[in-house]
Parts: sequence; structure tokens; C-alpha cells
Amino acid sequence: MLLWLAELFKQDVGVLRVFGFITFRAVFATMTAISIGLIAGPAVIRMLARLKVGQAVRTDGPQTHLIKSGTPTMGGALVLISIAISTLLWADLSNRFIWVVLIVTLGFGAIGWVDDYRKVVYRDPKGMASREKFLWQSLIGLIAAIYLAFSVSAPSNSKVLELFIAWLQSGFSMDLPPKADLIIPFFKAFKYPLGVWGFIALTYCVIVGSSNAVNLTDGLDGLAIMPTIMVGSALGLFAYVTGHVGYSKYLLIPYISGAGELLIFCGAMAGAGLAFLWFNAHPAQVFMGDVGALALGAALGTVAVIVRQEVVLFIMGGIFVVETFSVMLQVLYFKYTKRSTGEGKRLFLMAPLHHHFEQKGWKETQVVVRFWIITMLLVLLGLSSLKLR
Repeated sequence: MLLWLAELFKQDVGVLRVFGFITFRAVFATMTAISIGLIAGPAVIRMLARLKVGQAVRTDGPQTHLIKSGTPTMGGALVLISIAISTLLWADLSNRFIWVVLIVTLGFGAIGWVDDYRKVVYRDPKGMASREKFLWQSLIGLIAAIYLAFSVSAPSNSKVLELFIAWLQSGFSMDLPPKADLIIPFFKAFKYPLGVWGFIALTYCVIVGSSNAVNLTDGLDGLAIMPTIMVGSALGLFAYVTGHVGYSKYLLIPYISGAGELLIFCGAMAGAGLAFLWFNAHPAQVFMGDVGALALGAALGTVAVIVRQEVVLFIMGGIFVVETFSVMLQVLYFKYTKRSTGEGKRLFLMAPLHHHFEQKGWKETQVVVRFWIITMLLVLLGLSSLKLR
């Protein structure tokens, strides 16, 4: 919105031309989101406490977590509000990628809000039924995947429609341009052509998978939000170079028209995350809840797809990946041993993985900070793929 106003008056007030620089608006989007979060945070926490929107803690979890019962949850709503306001203020609202990322983020946030609400009202840690949650996630993920399959290949929405119609007329056999191929990092010219169906399937898995991975990781004070900030900031850098003709050509990555504007969204996400961390640091005054975790994970996945860095997201978000696989392996191993021996056994002391280390005697803050350090190293590794080819 501010960019639109600056365009109206830049002839009269020359200094307003600075609004045309994405980096300038990204910095102020970050600062705006931080300011909203820090100023509104205490009031939101008091309101959640007054409404008795308290966290229901699993009775089968670590016993040290029982003292967290009743801590206000659904604080992720503050993160989403900060992101939305900051993005709408500083981003180019004619940019199609800004809108698709906002819609996906808020859509998954709505799913998480319903899940959290049921946990609070019914005092049930399980919340929304898994099938129902997965259904809504799948619906949003598929719609986004279909749109992005053609959007990353076309410079405008009118061209997106033309490309979609051409695909229909071809009997679903038309291939996408090379810029929609799966990029394998650290290799100069190694790309895997996905085709329309492959792109849709991969995008769906990335968005829904990222959403649930961040949600599974959100089990300790500050554990999920800081890796989200780091990975989101790195993806913002990828977005900036992907949307710049010169930088994308120099770095041998596909040029996606309009992708650079996502730097504003990523800046807002980082700022909102830092403000939330102020209150979520141990001992947490508020929890993010599914409303924040599901939304932020989906946002990371959507941005990664647009900038064609799905594999790099897998690397940088290694903590999210490992946490998810720890749950999957725990369930599969338990079922296998129960079927083969009659008694289910556990591969880890407790899943997700952060609880395993707690059970081994690590303090909560040790687990969190060490996971942060690992994420920092993985993010640096992911960023190195920009040049190391």
C-alpha cells in the first residue's frame, strides 16, 4: 500500500523514490513486524490468559512439561497478524506471489486456529481429528500447487491462464518450461524435469510436509520459531536473487519474474518471529500453537517452491526433517515390533526427537540452543549452494 502511495507522489517528493527498492521495503517490513509484535504482545498475552486459552499438556510427555499447563497458547495469531499487516503495508500488492503466499499462510493458520480452539475448549491435546486436518491442508495445498505449476513459468496472471488452457488443450501432456524443473543444488546444470503432474505432486508435498514438520518441531520454548526465522531469511535472499535478472543469470538459477518481492514477506516473517521469540524464550510466556506452526511451515514451503529451492529447503530445514522422520520411524518401528513380537518397542525414548534428548538428561534450553546451532550451520550450507556449483 505504501508503495502505491509513493508512486502517486514521487514526482512531487523525490525522496519517495526509495520505496522502489525492494531491499529498503524489506528492512522496514521487518522493523514494522517487530514493532507490532513487541507492542501488541503483552496485551495479547493478557487477553489469552483472561480468556483462559491455556495449553493442554500431554500426560505421556516429559514430566517437566507439566508446569507449562495453562500457559497461554494460540500466540501464533499475533505472528500472523504482524506478518499480514507488515506485508500489506510494504509489499507491491499487484504482485501475484505475495498474494498466493499470504493466502496459503493464512489458510493454514485458520486450520491451526480451529485445531487450537478445540484443544482449549475441550481440553483435549489432540485437537482437530487428523483426517479432518489433513483434508483441509490437502485442499489448500493442491489449489496452491496447481496455480504455482503455471505461475512460476509465466510472467503474469494472464499468461498463467494462457498456459493453463494450453495444457488442457494438449490433453494434459504439455511440458513446463525449464525454469519449473527441480534444481539439484551444488551442480551447475543438473536439473530434473518434473512435468505438470510432477510439479503439482512435489509442491503439494513440500507445502503440506513443511507445515506439519514445523508443527511437530514446536514442542519446546523457542525451538521452532528461531529455525523458522533463519530458514525464512535465507529463502528471502534466494527470492531476491531469483527475481533479479542480473543476479539470477550470474548465479545460474532460473529467473522468476516477481519472485524478488517475496523478500518483503520473508522480512516480515523474520521480524514477526523475532518479536514472538521475545515472549516465547524459556520460560515461555506464550506458546505459538498450531495456528502459528502450521502457517509458518506452509509459508516456508510455498516460498521455496516459488524460488525453485525445494531441495535447499530440505537441507536448511534439516531439524524439521529429522523431527518429522523421528516420529515416522517411531510409529513404524512400534507397529513392526508389535506385529512380529507381540510387544511394541520404541526406537527413541520419546518422539519427536527433541523429547528423546530431554529423556536422556539434556535440559530444555540445551536442546533448543543446540538445535539452533545446527540450523545455523545447515542454513549456511544451503546459502553456499548459490555459488558452489
